[in-house]
Amino acid sequence: MSRWRKALVATSVGAAAAAAFVVTSSIPSQAQTSLVANYRCTGGIAGAGVELEARMTPQVEGGLMNVGWAMSYKGQRRFGSPGYFSEGSLLSLDGVVDISGAWNGQLRPQGDQEQGELVPGDFLELPEGLSDQGSIDRSGTIRFKPGALAVRFTPAEGEAMVNDKPGVDFTAGWAWEHTEEQYGDHVNDVTKTSTAGEIAKLRFTGTKVEYIGRRAPDLGPIRVILDGQPVTDPPVEPGKNRAGQPMIGTETQEVLWTSPELEYGPHTIEIVNIEDKPAYVDAFRVTTSGITAPPTHDQATCQLVNDPGVIEITVSGPTDDPTEDPTDEPTEEPTDEDPGNDDPPNDDPNDDDPQDDSQNGGPDHVSVLVMGSTSATPRTTGPTATKYARAQVARTPQGGVDTGEAPDPVGPPFGLVAGGAVLLMGSVGGGLMLRRRAGEHVGGRK
Repeated sequence: MSRWRKALVATSVGAAAAAAFVVTSSIPSQAQTSLVANYRCTGGIAGAGVELEARMTPQVEGGLMNVGWAMSYKGQRRFGSPGYFSEGSLLSLDGVVDISGAWNGQLRPQGDQEQGELVPGDFLELPEGLSDQGSIDRSGTIRFKPGALAVRFTPAEGEAMVNDKPGVDFTAGWAWEHTEEQYGDHVNDVTKTSTAGEIAKLRFTGTKVEYIGRRAPDLGPIRVILDGQPVTDPPVEPGKNRAGQPMIGTETQEVLWTSPELEYGPHTIEIVNIEDKPAYVDAFRVTTSGITAPPTHDQATCQLVNDPGVIEITVSGPTDDPTEDPTDEPTEEPTDEDPGNDDPPNDDPNDDDPQDDSQNGGPDHVSVLVMGSTSATPRTTGPTATKYARAQVARTPQGGVDTGEAPDPVGPPFGLVAGGAVLLMGSVGGGLMLRRRAGEHVGGRK
């Protein structure tokens, strides 16, 4: 008889286990939703026009709303360096996100990218991304829409050497010459003319420039023209030393003329050979200094060229439970509320009851509604009580937010039902056999 009782207990435990497998939960994963804004930038370092793409992704988490922009070039055109600069120049992008609804105002995503050594026309690298954040302390729907975009360039302070080739424009009477290392010319070359009226011209952006060449016997006088105006009445005389005495030897990489401090911006310097005597151009040294803010000269103006739409995020606030009795006496059960606390139950930041969170929501639980052209990338964050609105986009990411496309239908749990039925029939049969055996035993005793 003990054996039959054990069989009955085992059958009951099996039936309970089968019933436990029937109860399952499905929690949706969180999704990051983005908008794509296209800009066309002109002027300054953008020249005739550069197109950019900004992918805006807002998030609300932990009482903060964060907005990130991922930046990229569109097409072949790029921002270009406006001059000769040493390493350390900055390209800065400053965006605007207009926010309305439960939170009104603007966020200003910003990012910088340091550049290497530059010459005119070098491509400028974009910041990898822009970001900004703000705090939020109320529930409701928040709308994010990308706005203006500004592009600024801050040149590095320092000196940059410009060789005679290819940075300088020469008239036809100049000839390039390679020189031996023992002479000490910059990059072992010079450009020379012996014809009057020949001109070497450099266009540069900076605050000072120096003309570098040779001092040697029998060199002719040089006139310097800065920004179209002669700046020296007596000419520069490379055939004499600094004391005004005729040269008796050759000195290389000599600074023959230095400009005064100039306002930052584009300038030109021209070296004009006055007589039919030899003249040399070795290099120019361009200096940039005193830059305290990005110059307006290099700033590009960017305009939206598409309608990116908006992203709406709904932040669910705490609600009171109408069935909660504030007069309940405190017990040792972890789900009871403190009767001395007048705040609503879900205002307690230490409330770890997942049942309350899933029903009432909290300041970190958001609903996402996307309007406009978007892309969605699912990102699983584990169990969450997030409630998602039906977003108006055409595609549903696997495991992501329901965006209007129904999930694949799930068939009825025939396997679980059949298993439960078999266990139930086994339990009933075992009970009948046990009862019959007990009857026979009693009959035998009589």
